[in-house]
Amino acid sequence: MLFLLEWKGLGVDLWLLLLGVFLVATLLSCIVTPFVRKLAWNLGIIDKPNRRRVNKKPVARMGGVALFVGLIGALALYLIVLGKNGRFDKNVNVYLLGLAFVIIFTTGLVDDIISLKPLQKLSGQVLAACLAAAGGLVIGKVADPLSSGNFISLGWLTYPATVLYLVAWTNIINLIDGLDGLAAGVSCIASSTMFVLSMWAGRFDAAALSLAVAGSTLGFLVHNFYPATIFMGDSGALTLGFALGTISLLSVTRIAGLTTIIVPLVVAGIPIIDTFSAIVRRTRAHVSFATADRGHIHHRLIAAGYNQRQAVCVIYGWTGLLCIGSLIMTQVNALPRIAIFLMLLAMSTVFAKHLHLFEPVLLHHTDPGTGKDELITPADPDFETEIEQLHEREHERV
Repeated sequence: MLFLLEWKGLGVDLWLLLLGVFLVATLLSCIVTPFVRKLAWNLGIIDKPNRRRVNKKPVARMGGVALFVGLIGALALYLIVLGKNGRFDKNVNVYLLGLAFVIIFTTGLVDDIISLKPLQKLSGQVLAACLAAAGGLVIGKVADPLSSGNFISLGWLTYPATVLYLVAWTNIINLIDGLDGLAAGVSCIASSTMFVLSMWAGRFDAAALSLAVAGSTLGFLVHNFYPATIFMGDSGALTLGFALGTISLLSVTRIAGLTTIIVPLVVAGIPIIDTFSAIVRRTRAHVSFATADRGHIHHRLIAAGYNQRQAVCVIYGWTGLLCIGSLIMTQVNALPRIAIFLMLLAMSTVFAKHLHLFEPVLLHHTDPGTGKDELITPADPDFETEIEQLHEREHERV
């Protein structure tokens, strides 16, 4: 019986179970996607082309349903086979964590159907994160980097820090979901890396969830890679972000070292860089952070002359490089680890500046005719002049 496995020995049965988790997630996601696509068309849940979107024709949305089915099906296999005595963190309430996943998926699905307001969508994310934290998915102590063997207790900050962490993860995948296969592919690469890290740490619950994410995204990519016949929508992007955040926390629940916190952030470096640059870009343009623009990494690559496939492959390669670096970081001493991190940071910063990720693509100005504050974009004739004036004002402030 599988529940009698000698886990420390990593027996054949364990590997077969993990392989089963991956295959079930892959097959379910791949098989269910066409049915979800047909349902989305029947319900009119589609993405129509507009000035900001890259797709040139209507494409079905709501692919997150297939991702969720693959994810849940794979995890159900893992938990059923292992039973109550299975290898899952006993300090984490599986039922509350499962409910958190249902809420985050439902929030995204409702947004796909009726387009929730930002505050409504954020409320669903916070609720899901609160349930996960209440279920024990928290970091209570952080290793003191200045003192070997000592820990810094987060105290009352444990729960708000966990909620903020999970909400941030939930949104970073959503922000890069702009090209066919981009969010799914980045999530697949990141979760595969997290699987290796989880196995090295002996965290088989995190490893199983990593494979469930990797499998479901791989199966979905059959239909989502360029030219995509379906998009994952918020139901998929929010669920994937929440899942990746959960994996990173499962590996460090209650006690975390500095490296175990930093490494998942390196793995998710591309969406984090994209999010950070969006904050800087929109702040410089004096527009709300919630204001959508065409300044994301994928938009910049398309503007630089890459087609969709090429742009996605460039981002895949960049993500892969960061993931390889993160794996190496866990296997070396402190000084080489810091050196690798700084090197990856420097390379990513250079690439980001090369793509002009921090340059505004949305600006406000006062219309001389009406006296009202209006939004201008690169399509407007005054945009270049406004950019020059913005740089002049920033230079004068410095």
